[in-house]
Amino acid sequence: MQRRLLSLASVALCLLLVRTSWADGVILNGVSAQTIGRGGTNIAHVDNGTILHDNPAGMTMIDSHSMFEVGGTLLLTDFEYGDRQNAEQTQNRAYGLAEFSLIRRSCDGRWAAGFGVFSPAGFGSIYDLEPLPPFPGPQRYKSFGTLVKLLPGLAYRPTDRLSIGATLGVGITIADLEGPYVLQGPSVLRGTPTLLDLDADGAALVWSLGLLYEVSDRSSLGVSYQSEARFRADGQTLATVPGLGQSFYDTQLDITWPRSLGLGVRHELCEHRIVSTDVIWYDWSSAFDSFGIHQSNPSNAFFPAFSEQFPLDWRDTVSVRVGFEQRVGCDQTLRLGYVYHRVPIPTSTITPFIPASLEHAFSTGYGWRLCDWDVNVAYMYTFGPEVAVQTSGLVGGDFDQSQHRAQTHAISLSLLRRF
Repeated sequence: MQRRLLSLASVALCLLLVRTSWADGVILNGVSAQTIGRGGTNIAHVDNGTILHDNPAGMTMIDSHSMFEVGGTLLLTDFEYGDRQNAEQTQNRAYGLAEFSLIRRSCDGRWAAGFGVFSPAGFGSIYDLEPLPPFPGPQRYKSFGTLVKLLPGLAYRPTDRLSIGATLGVGITIADLEGPYVLQGPSVLRGTPTLLDLDADGAALVWSLGLLYEVSDRSSLGVSYQSEARFRADGQTLATVPGLGQSFYDTQLDITWPRSLGLGVRHELCEHRIVSTDVIWYDWSSAFDSFGIHQSNPSNAFFPAFSEQFPLDWRDTVSVRVGFEQRVGCDQTLRLGYVYHRVPIPTSTITPFIPASLEHAFSTGYGWRLCDWDVNVAYMYTFGPEVAVQTSGLVGGDFDQSQHRAQTHAISLSLLRRF
C-alpha cells in the first residue's frame, strides 16, 4: 500500500515525469520555461518560482510580496540503438512533466518562505530487440527512473545585498527495469542469464543551501549546494531463468541521485540586456557507481536469494550554462541559451537502458505580459556524439559491438503571477 501511495503521489504531482536523460547525465537543463529559454541559468536570478529549487536564497529578493508559478514541458525523444544482433533502431516518444511553486516574502523583505514540486532528473527507454541466446526473441528492453522533489524552503536577508536560504523536503524515486539481464555479481550467480521485470519506489530526505549576493545594482553572484538523494526503494521483481522457471522476489533497490555544487553570475549589460552563467559540478562518481539490487523471499523454493550490483562507473561532470536575455518592447523578453557538459557514462557500461550520451544544448525562449500573468515559452534542442562500443564491460556480451545516439526536443510553457 505504501509503495502504491508513493507512486500515485509522484504521478499526480508531476504528470508523466521525464523518462529519459535530458541533460547532464540525467539531470535536466532547467525545470521551467523561463530558465530553459536561457540555457538553464538560474542560480543568480530572482525572477521565477523555480529559484526555490535552484537557489532558495533568492526568495527574499523577488520584486513582489508573493510569486506563484505553474508550468509544463513536453519532451520529444529521438534515440537510436543497434548492435550485432539488431539493425539500428530508432525510438521516438513524447513525455510530459510539470512544475509548481509558491513563494511568500515578509513585509519588511527580511524573510521569505516557499513550497514547490519539481522533477529535476529522469532516465528511461523502450526497445524491442533480438537478444543473445538463450533468450527467445524479440524481447522488450525497458527502463524508467525518476526523481521528484517536494520542497518547503526558507530564506533570510541579513543585509540589503546578502541573502541565505535553504530547503528541507522529501524526494520520491520510482524505478522500473524490464528485459534480458545477465547477472553481474558479486554473488556466485554471476553470468546467469535472466529475464527481469523489476518495479520499486521509495522516499528519502533531500535538502539544499544557497547564498545570493548583489555585487552592484547590475550584478549578482549566487552559490547553491544540493544534497544527494540516497534511496533504498522497495518493490517486487519477477525473475525468469530460461529452461529453469521463474520466481517472484521482494526487492530492495539502492539508487542515489548526485549532489551538486553550483556558482552563478548574472549581469545587466544595460537596461535591456542581461547575461548569466552557471557552472555546476555533479558528483556522478559517487552516486552512479552502481545500482544495488537485493532480492529476497523467493516464491520458488529452487531460486536462491541474492544481491546484485548493476555497474555504471560514471565520472563527475561540470555543466556550463550560458544565457542571454533581450527586452524587446513593453513587457516582452527574448531569450537564448547554450549548455555544455561531457558525457558522464563510459563506453564500457553504456546500454540502451540509460541513453545518457547527450553533450550539447541550444535553447530559445520568449516571454510576455498577459493581463496579470507573465507567460513564458521555450524550446531546447539537446544532442550528443554517436557512441560506439566494441567490447562492453558488462558480463554476457549482449551490448558488444553496439552504437548509441541520442537527441531530444523540449517545448515548455509556464505561467507566473506576482501579487
